[in-house]
Amino acid sequence: MRGDLIPLSKFHEECGIFGVYGHPEAANITYLGLHALQHRGQEGSGIVSSDGHDFSEEKGPGLVLEVFTKERLARLPGRMAIGHNRYSTSGGTHDKNLQPFLVNFTLGYLAMAHNGNLVNAQSVRDELEAYGAIFQSTTDSEVIVHLISHSREETLVGRIVDALTKVKGAFSLLFLSSEGLIAVRDSYGVRPLSLARLRDGWVVSSETVAFNLVEADYIRDVEPGELVVINEHGLTSYHPFAPTRQAQCVFEHVYFSRPDSRVFGHNVYSVRKRHGLRLAKEASVPADVVIPVPDSGIPAALGFAEGSGLRFEEGLVRSHYIGRTFIEPQDSIRNFGVRIKLSPIREVLEGKRVVVVDDSLVRGTTSRKLIKMIRGAGAKEVHLRIASPPIISPCFYGIDTPTRQELIATSHTIEETKQYIGADTLAYLSREGMFDAFPPADGAGQPFCDACFTGNYPVPFTKEELVQLGLF
Repeated sequence: MRGDLIPLSKFHEECGIFGVYGHPEAANITYLGLHALQHRGQEGSGIVSSDGHDFSEEKGPGLVLEVFTKERLARLPGRMAIGHNRYSTSGGTHDKNLQPFLVNFTLGYLAMAHNGNLVNAQSVRDELEAYGAIFQSTTDSEVIVHLISHSREETLVGRIVDALTKVKGAFSLLFLSSEGLIAVRDSYGVRPLSLARLRDGWVVSSETVAFNLVEADYIRDVEPGELVVINEHGLTSYHPFAPTRQAQCVFEHVYFSRPDSRVFGHNVYSVRKRHGLRLAKEASVPADVVIPVPDSGIPAALGFAEGSGLRFEEGLVRSHYIGRTFIEPQDSIRNFGVRIKLSPIREVLEGKRVVVVDDSLVRGTTSRKLIKMIRGAGAKEVHLRIASPPIISPCFYGIDTPTRQELIATSHTIEETKQYIGADTLAYLSREGMFDAFPPADGAGQPFCDACFTGNYPVPFTKEELVQLGLF
């Protein structure tokens, strides 16, 4: 069994992308950036580099540190590079789906890395195949490459814009060509993408945490609907797409992004802590100690402890050394999948009324095992507090989520969920409380996508797409 498939009942991260222009060690910087973005995808990693004429690629399954040896990095020369960490949201687990994709067509070499998901990928793929296109992978991202190749626009930027007007969904993209580095974000702004300066060069990343590692200076986010060209002339910005309301993924702040990142203009740690503060105001309970489900639940648990006046403790210890594979004993250990990743501290829990704070509740299966484990360590009471609203809908914008039927909040009331997981009490953060952690939006309306909590999808679907996505 693969370590990243331990059923911890979480939404899985999408992907991470990173690019460098104008640095003599572009591939090495990209390697470091991908390492900082490892949490966004652990299935495989890849880098394409170029000196403007020749292009080199290295990619493979596994973690960044496993894929890129010193020898492989030495085979990636040039002053510009893009990289990608993959977690499969579309197309399944195959080495052929690893990115960046590198192709050679009428305008020369082109590499592409994609974070997001296209909701109309299958229908576009069917149409392209009818015209003779031959696909090398099963991922939705390759659709974009074929659309660029088929476009009749004269320039590369024109072809990219033409291609992206034919797809629907979420995309933060990096392209590498002899013309330089191109970064683009969909008009809804679903997935994050940020710009920084590194000496005389430029860096682009899914999250700002990568800038900290490579000592780059954050400049700004790539705006929703913006296309940025970075080359020897500097940075040129275009806004070629029809404007629409912003729908930035709020789950980036709930769970996906690292707490030391600044995403959509807000520090992730601060937002999560304010979620915990508000949760304590909404759903306090008499208790002795507050513990987080590490690691993503820690800021919210700190906020809950502060807001309720209770003592914060680390009652669960998370193993960071699982690796990609492990062997489960034939004589199965009870709750093996949870126990290999989380271990209770009896001295913190025994005889205590314990508040357990987690960032989200998806299927409920892991919470059930976790609460049983905490009781086994001697806790007198266990109260579960979730620092986000109930999840009632799957995501189709670049997150690997269970089906609607697998989401416990769609089939169980809070009382029924409490009984199932074995908690003494259960409470979620309200939707209003979740958004109160952010300053009021500038301009018109709410800038976030919260479809997983409401079922209100910002990108409209056709009936055919609804059928393909299992919503009809």
